[in-house]
Amino acid sequence: MSVLSSRELIRKKKNSWRAIIAFICLVVVAVSALYAFLYLRHDPTLANMGERLQGMSLQHPLGTDHLGRDVLTRLLLGAQQTVGYSLMALLVALFIGIPFGLISGYKGGIVDRVFMRVADGFLAFPDTIVAIVLSGLLGPGIGNLVLAIVMVKWVSYARLVRSTVLTEVEKDYVAIARINGLSSSKIMRKHLFPHIVGHVLVMATLDLGKIILLISALSYIGLGAQPPTPEWGAMLNDSRPYFQSMPQLMIYPGLAIVIVVLLTNMLGDYLRDYFDVKKEVGQ
Repeated sequence: MSVLSSRELIRKKKNSWRAIIAFICLVVVAVSALYAFLYLRHDPTLANMGERLQGMSLQHPLGTDHLGRDVLTRLLLGAQQTVGYSLMALLVALFIGIPFGLISGYKGGIVDRVFMRVADGFLAFPDTIVAIVLSGLLGPGIGNLVLAIVMVKWVSYARLVRSTVLTEVEKDYVAIARINGLSSSKIMRKHLFPHIVGHVLVMATLDLGKIILLISALSYIGLGAQPPTPEWGAMLNDSRPYFQSMPQLMIYPGLAIVIVVLLTNMLGDYLRDYFDVKKEVGQ
């Protein structure tokens, strides 16, 4: 075994261990968010001015915020808002983008030309700018924010699927399937779809972190979750005036965002190596 192949093997083993750790941590976050109500002893939205801005204690492990609300309670329920709605936006974007990409790439012709014009219109501006504009037009609220993100993100998956299908549709196995009389829907479902799964999974895993950052950022500026809903970006915004006296109020939700995004990127990097997908897919 050459030195280069040995280094490559060591790198892949390290990446696999990182991916396992990242996956386990993400499962812990998901379970904690789903079953947070089992552990909560405090109302996340009920103000208690008599206990405002308290430090860590047995009753409040992470202290309280400026309205006397338990920070740990809001942090756990904030995962439902930030991570949960990010997953929702991602899944809806996939549900829309994959069929569009399959049909456009396989059918070609006028269908493909119309899709490409629509895609070019969405991609003329950066995702973040379009999401901010759409959120502003639709109005503040986490539901409108998710809708805006879906309207931005589905095009990326449709274009990825289309480019993969255009490559695969010229291969012999597709021609043989046509000769054997398989319908277009069966060819797309049984022969083309398995070839796009790896590419889509890699892009979706890497994109999840970007969506989490986008939801947090837009909630931070008031276009996402509205008070008193616990959401990590909104928690950052609420804690700004108290950064000098109690910086932990911003550190806790900030760390939560950084850690979850880092974990999704680690998992995405491993899947990119596993499926042997080009680096450009995640960019």
